[in-house]
Amino acid sequence: MFSTTRSHLVVLCLSAAAAAAGACANAPAQQSPPPMPAITEPVMFDTPEADRILTALQVFPPDNPWNQDISALPVHPDSQKMIAIIGPDKPLQHNLDMGFIIVPPNQPRVPVKLLDYPEESDPGPYPVPDNAPIENWPMQRNEDVDALPKPGQTLEQLQREGTGDRHIIVVDPGNGKLYEFWQARKTDAGWEASNNATFDLKTGALRPERWTSADAAGLPIFPAVVRYDECERGMVEHAMRFTVRRTRRAYVLPATHWASRETDPALPRMGERFRLRKDFDVTPFPPHVQAILKGLKKYGMFVADNGSDWHMSIAPDRRLKGLETLSQIKGSDFEVVDTGARSVEGQ
Repeated sequence: MFSTTRSHLVVLCLSAAAAAAGACANAPAQQSPPPMPAITEPVMFDTPEADRILTALQVFPPDNPWNQDISALPVHPDSQKMIAIIGPDKPLQHNLDMGFIIVPPNQPRVPVKLLDYPEESDPGPYPVPDNAPIENWPMQRNEDVDALPKPGQTLEQLQREGTGDRHIIVVDPGNGKLYEFWQARKTDAGWEASNNATFDLKTGALRPERWTSADAAGLPIFPAVVRYDECERGMVEHAMRFTVRRTRRAYVLPATHWASRETDPALPRMGERFRLRKDFDVTPFPPHVQAILKGLKKYGMFVADNGSDWHMSIAPDRRLKGLETLSQIKGSDFEVVDTGARSVEGQ
């Protein structure tokens, strides 16, 4: 989902003020990743080659909010109110939506015509390959059923004919860059999209505050997507993203934009951080789901967009197993975390 009014942030947790606000507290101690394999051509996300690259890729610095251990942070004083308004009895759901492609450092750059937010987009050209996957490719699970690939539809056809949000995510490990597009489409004249947001994977620097991105909260999508390689290793080691139907006209860092006119203080803000309760028993669940649930206890998930309640984003990777059991988790199994980060209320 993508709101028609959104913004963004300048730098994540690189200033003393942000650290003092608690946005970067309790960053996890992480081991050095293995050497990065050589990347000589575009690599699709759902392949063993992508797994090796992603295992070696440090996505944002260790003290970045996406990598922040929130397991010991206090519960937000309005946690129960927020859970109640979203739906304590509603199940945790998932969209198999956010695929991506990894490109080599010398990937040819191409122009992308920006239709809606050129003044809030980073300049091109961009390293978008011909086989860039459109959101929902190649799986068949999304709340927006009209946006799903049709039976027999090829990727080339979906690039031109697909409906819905049509995100494209391009990861460039060699240059430490991330390119995200909303409503991307291939035409006879080349690629076009509503906007572009480019992020620096090495520094965690984001875009100027109140600039749009491909997500309503002004957050990058890729760092929050659940991937096969990390589920196979036993834990999703970063914060995840999910949607709720109603949000407040406010945001809390690292989010930098709201997408609502509602002012009810019981509603969650964009960037609100939820975690699975410590006492929730993950042992009955399949291994890949256990990896997700362990990550939700340690890193939690951000309110990233307006959409159906309690819907997570998971890469549309056929190798992931047991995801249907996520629906056994209810809204009441979560709590809202008080990160101490700066909050901005809309006027």
